[in-house]
Amino acid sequence: MAARQPRFNQQVLIDTTPLPDSIPKVPEIGASSAPLLSASYFIGARCKAYGDDYMLCKTESNGKGETECLREGRKVTRCAASVLDDINKSCLEQFRAHWECLDNNNQQLWQCRRWERPLNKCVFDNLKLEKTIPGAPENEIPVHLRKRQIFAHSIATQ
Repeated sequence: MAARQPRFNQQVLIDTTPLPDSIPKVPEIGASSAPLLSASYFIGARCKAYGDDYMLCKTESNGKGETECLREGRKVTRCAASVLDDINKSCLEQFRAHWECLDNNNQQLWQCRRWERPLNKCVFDNLKLEKTIPGAPENEIPVHLRKRQIFAHSIATQ
């Protein structure tokens, strides 16, 4: 039971009870969906092991892993924050151009390939992280590497 009374904020329950000391503290990432989507493949590349541990914990706890898996979840958050920090330090201009494009184009990756390619190159050159799409067919060119994007607004500038 909570040590304090919960309070409501616009129909949302906010539990003000602090987490126990056994749960490691980690600051929130503080990014909106566009920067997270822009960096998502790089986060996946670097943080795969932590994400797998977290998902294994959630699976083994049969849906009751909210508190049992917080430690693994915090590791994922720390890893994702480190990727975002590294991208901001190494490729800020390309990163900002790509996530602003995503923000302006309803999060549609295919509309922003023009800005994605320089970002992918910069991240690979500086951080050695490569964008790979899970489950993509091995014998085909990945969609983000194709020269012609059929449905994009500016095909000529792709």
